[in-house]
Amino acid sequence: MGSKERYHWQSHNVKQSGVDDMVLLSKINEDAIVENLKKRYMDDYIFTYIGTVLISVNPFKQMPYFTDKEVEIYQGAAQYENPPHIYALTDNMYRNMLIDAENQCVIISGESGAGKTVAAKYIMGYISKVSGGGSKVQHVKDIILQSNPLLEAFGNAKTVRNNNSSRFGKYVVIQFSRGGEPDGGKISNFLLEKSRVVSQNENERNFHIYYQLLEGASREQIENLGIAEPTYYFYLNQSGTYKVDGTDDKREFTETMNAMRVIGISSEVQNTVLQIIAGILHLGNISFVEAGNYAEVENEAHLAFPAFLLGIDEMKLREKVTSRKMDSKWGGKTESINMTLNVEQAGYTRDALAKALYARLFDYLVDAVNKAMQKPYEEYSIGVLDIYGFEIFQRNGFEQFCINFVNEKLQQIFIELTLKAEQEEYVQEGIKWSPIDYFNNKVVCDLIENKSPPGIMCVLDDVCATMHATGEGADSTLLQKLQAAVGGHDHFNSWNQGFIIHHYAGKVSYDVNGFCERNRDVLFTDLIELMQTSEYPFIQTLFPENLQNEKKGRPTTASSKIKKQANDLVGRLMKCTPHYIRCIKPNETKKSKDWEMCRVKHQVEYLGLKENIRVRRAGFAYRRPFPKFIQRYAILTPETWPNWRGDERQGAQHLLRSVNMDIDQYQMGRSKIFIKNPESLFLLEEMRERKFDRFARVLQKAWRKYIAWRKYEQMREEASSILYNFKERRRNSINRNFVGDYLGIEDRPELRQFLGKRERIDFADSVTKFDRRFKGIKRDLILSPKYIYLIGREKVKKGPDKGQIKEILKRKIDIQNIIAVSMSTRQDDFIVLHEPEYDSLLESIFKTEFVSLLCKRTEELAHQKLKLNFSDTIQFKVKKEGWGGGGSRSLIFSRGQGELVALKPSGKTLNISIGDGLPKNSKPTRKGAPGNRGMRKTTRSRAAPSVPSGTCSNGAPRFSKEQMYSRPMKGSTRPGAGLEMPSLPKQGATTKAKRSTNISANMEFMRVPEQGVAGIQRRLSVSQRPPPGVGRPKPQPRTPRCRALYQYSGQDVDELSFNINDVIEILIEDPSGWWKGRLHGREGLFPGNYVERI
Repeated sequence: MGSKERYHWQSHNVKQSGVDDMVLLSKINEDAIVENLKKRYMDDYIFTYIGTVLISVNPFKQMPYFTDKEVEIYQGAAQYENPPHIYALTDNMYRNMLIDAENQCVIISGESGAGKTVAAKYIMGYISKVSGGGSKVQHVKDIILQSNPLLEAFGNAKTVRNNNSSRFGKYVVIQFSRGGEPDGGKISNFLLEKSRVVSQNENERNFHIYYQLLEGASREQIENLGIAEPTYYFYLNQSGTYKVDGTDDKREFTETMNAMRVIGISSEVQNTVLQIIAGILHLGNISFVEAGNYAEVENEAHLAFPAFLLGIDEMKLREKVTSRKMDSKWGGKTESINMTLNVEQAGYTRDALAKALYARLFDYLVDAVNKAMQKPYEEYSIGVLDIYGFEIFQRNGFEQFCINFVNEKLQQIFIELTLKAEQEEYVQEGIKWSPIDYFNNKVVCDLIENKSPPGIMCVLDDVCATMHATGEGADSTLLQKLQAAVGGHDHFNSWNQGFIIHHYAGKVSYDVNGFCERNRDVLFTDLIELMQTSEYPFIQTLFPENLQNEKKGRPTTASSKIKKQANDLVGRLMKCTPHYIRCIKPNETKKSKDWEMCRVKHQVEYLGLKENIRVRRAGFAYRRPFPKFIQRYAILTPETWPNWRGDERQGAQHLLRSVNMDIDQYQMGRSKIFIKNPESLFLLEEMRERKFDRFARVLQKAWRKYIAWRKYEQMREEASSILYNFKERRRNSINRNFVGDYLGIEDRPELRQFLGKRERIDFADSVTKFDRRFKGIKRDLILSPKYIYLIGREKVKKGPDKGQIKEILKRKIDIQNIIAVSMSTRQDDFIVLHEPEYDSLLESIFKTEFVSLLCKRTEELAHQKLKLNFSDTIQFKVKKEGWGGGGSRSLIFSRGQGELVALKPSGKTLNISIGDGLPKNSKPTRKGAPGNRGMRKTTRSRAAPSVPSGTCSNGAPRFSKEQMYSRPMKGSTRPGAGLEMPSLPKQGATTKAKRSTNISANMEFMRVPEQGVAGIQRRLSVSQRPPPGVGRPKPQPRTPRCRALYQYSGQDVDELSFNINDVIEILIEDPSGWWKGRLHGREGLFPGNYVERI
């Protein structure tokens, strides 16, 4: 892995390459901008900021920083916390939508091949990953994501500039609920390049779907659809290009068909869609010859397959492509006559039918996507505009004229909102400001779309209205009228075959040949009638016109449609909060690391990046009306939360003073506040996040506490029922709460390393494991939903960590491999886990909790109940070691004295004796829910815990040096062994245990855990003596007091926790053994036998 990758996208350790934000450039000119972009591009940094605008350079290769890891890094982070990324812009857009309750949109612009479509995919993918939701929301997400391969197949094609060029424009609106879940959406499509269906330039292809079908069709489809080589079809063989490097048409065909299925298109309709695609290909092979003065079909055999696939009559198809029905008016009467067509007209008619079929099919697919995710009402939305890029080809026709007009309109939005409007706003708000010059392309937009004086589109429509036949005559007329109308315009020139427009991106020469025909975009009624006779209902629905009742009038032209769509789109974008991605194409070779300086500089110039930097540098990064500013940051001070009741201007100033923002970092306008640097804004955002985080934690803590209480109350009852009538219970454990994690795994990475990344922990505790010689060894036991982990510790014998103690995974047991669990009928804590290979003998004071959870997980995984054996004689298998063999061992349980177990090994048998516990039919007593109940309860349903035995005066168990890790159990009576008492903690454990800072110096964690009662809250060390209160003056007590003889950790919310020598005020002495007292101002219950009265 190279150095770049080592540093790449690690926000805490990013290798610097140029500047992330070009506002920080020392020199502001085109050369400096290009050099900075080049430096970053060569180091694989494709994203750069200009303030909030994102610049994206097409890398022409797959980059490594679009994984789930990056989603995690950028989610919820401020823009400048991490390196520039499209995920940062998307996250900012998504959060602003939710916080400000405003619709957002992102405008992706750049020339063809600059990477706009890929950018749109990443935006939609990120939103899909970070937004929540259930099955309905997931369905909407699937449709949004699957619409990409479907619409790309039918709407994208290879051009000389781009292997996956969008030949239509789309504006995807993702609709959200107020909770931020995507629950609907709508796609608007603009100006599909229909002419590509029937002709392509050299080195270009038709739409992807044709090549996908030819490559991916099954044998049955090949036969039914008449599939042949692409060279056979006239509509495909004109360009001589059939393959695209790096494109697998066969695989993409599978993806396209899958997308149709996900969107909800039935298999019957899918087959008809493929029939139409194949039918168009066969339609193109119908050729014409001149016979007399009219056209005839050259080879009538070519009529059969398109007629069959489209479900129409073969003879009618021949008739409609060689003749046309025309209405003739004479003397107030109208009569229809059939007019035969010449070869040119017949070819035009054939192509018109092919283009109409394809365009209407494409509209159907867009409608199908919209119907699958439609939402009856709108709440919040994010719009993603992915539209064809600015194009300059060797021959530029009507389609390029329309495409470049739409790009001109998008550039105008960018200028209006980032350069013009921003500067005007400073003047209106009274902010000190020096104007910055820039080129406003409104003059070019007016040249194209104006009505008065008439622009190019207006003149084009007038010529088409008076046009009666096809041919070059109308185009020549157009050129003459354009010269008369706009010939004197600064941004217009004529040439012998057309005209030149000085666009914002450069001069483009347009060939007027075919302009009028493509602008008229008329489908003659003959062809509509023909398709309405199809035997396929789906094809009939594509031609829904009612030819009898439709009014005769001037038909809508293509240019007027695109002009209306473009202006409607601008209106919709202006209603949203806009975000911008400016895409740059670094070369024409489509190769990575290839940098064409002149090409990039040209794009930097026409995109206006220099002016953008100057305005951003001299201006303010953030501006907000006073009410919205107060609404967003009101939570920062008590005076503004929940409502500010004074003057809004003063409220905004009060908030800024509360965070100590320097006065030179902001200016107060007449109705808005302006903050200069992003860093100042991040200060506000961070403090706001902290406030919300603090309040959220309070709410979460209370809720989790209640949920945990309910859960563990239920678990305790379920666990008790497992042992009911089978096993005696300990007096001090039957009513204890279940905690689950007694090791604090969350803060113990040395233990967490052995588990999976997102593996949940059901139970974790320190247990004693016995080997074949009945020698007890400390192990950390962790139970997850699928496995049991036994973790031990060993000294490192080699390497730099020699002599240090390291955690070792001793055993990982698959829960499904556990055959049975054996326990005695007495109150001891021994458990035997039976497995096919060998068994495990464990001792855990939380055996009831562990076994109940194990039973639950076994049932979930194996769909059968775990077998539980209760017997006072237990046989178990031991692990085979060396030549000694495996064999078996026995446990014999007998009645003894007291609550402490006595262990007596004898050969292959371990005799265990213990006194009588609670009866086998004992059940826990239900307690009320935790909460602020004012300590009304002064008695306990459970007995007070017994005094710890075998401990030092400070409450810690006695250990010799030999007992720190393992010790022999021959005939020994273990102090406190097996006592399930909720009061005494184990050594080094808390609910969230803190990791030791120096493992080699602190060996406390190596000790066998203290036996006794375990509580929810535990101290790290019971051996640390608090400073005695001797010598300090004490006030005379008004109530009786007592001194703690032992440490006690409260097990419930209404219990006190205390250390040895703590002095407690006694409020109530209850005969049950649970006293009520006060310590450090807090009242609670505690066991009376842990204290002595003073």
